[in-house]
Amino acid sequence: MGDLKEPLNEITNQPTEDKQQIHPEEPNEDIIPEIALKKEFIRKKKTIGSYIKKLIILCVGACLYAAGLEIFLIPNQIIDGGVVGISIMASYLTNIDFSVFMLIINLPFLYLGYKHIGKTFSISTVVAILLLALWTEYFEPIAQVTDDFFLAAIFGGIVAGAGVGLIIRNSGSLDGTEIVAIIVDKRSTFSVGEVVLFFNIFILGAAGFIFGWDKAMYSLVAYFVISKMIDVVIKGLDESYAVMIISDESDEIADALMSRLGRGVTFIKGMGAYTGDPKKVIYCVVTRLEVDKLKEIAIEKDENAFITINPVHDIVGGRFKKKSIH
Repeated sequence: MGDLKEPLNEITNQPTEDKQQIHPEEPNEDIIPEIALKKEFIRKKKTIGSYIKKLIILCVGACLYAAGLEIFLIPNQIIDGGVVGISIMASYLTNIDFSVFMLIINLPFLYLGYKHIGKTFSISTVVAILLLALWTEYFEPIAQVTDDFFLAAIFGGIVAGAGVGLIIRNSGSLDGTEIVAIIVDKRSTFSVGEVVLFFNIFILGAAGFIFGWDKAMYSLVAYFVISKMIDVVIKGLDESYAVMIISDESDEIADALMSRLGRGVTFIKGMGAYTGDPKKVIYCVVTRLEVDKLKEIAIEKDENAFITINPVHDIVGGRFKKKSIH
């Protein structure tokens, strides 16, 4: 037995020596900057990709809206509401191109949007309006599809409404009256839809004096179809959404939402069911126009963040106010 004692001690000590041999080396400090640069490159690549995607969708939306106007509505003297409707009537009375009036009339509204809504919204709106001006020039020489006023109002409304919906889904707008409506909505009890309707009652009324009351009524039909089509695409312009974010970087995300989105956030205590680790769940209420920016901010801080978004039908109490998006 005494002969076995020494080998056993050697065997017992061997794993300790092996562990020391296979212990992972400390990370090389020279590699850390390379990893950081790689992560920064991936983040910038994702950001550029999201901008390109937004630009493509804005381009498609402007194309659809221009097609609805130039192929269906304008040749039949049927107008949409807002700045577009005013521009169509001004173009008819002066023989100056429709897109010129649309750009000029929208300028003061764009300034208001930049000051009171945010930079992201204003940039998307400027891009959308410029794209619309280009697409209207392209579709203007194309012959109208139908001279039936009712069919033109219905199908023109569907095509145009789909285009507007795509643009609004990407935090943009084509109409200065919508910008005013959003600002008024933040300062009064009137919703965005109610303010836009108020403006359009006068605009469609003016169309009755210029094009005739039958065309004004067809314009009202087109406006109704466009509104419903926008609802189908974006599920409401002035809807609010409750957002919950679960992330290991909840503090950084919350700080970014408060400073860059201008929204207040609330932490809810949670715990991972599988790991048992405590979690800070972020709760925040935003408008439809702010959802994309919120997702962008959250994923920028933690690409693995878990985000749920649910529509809110009513908000009572609290301080549902915001600063400009940046």
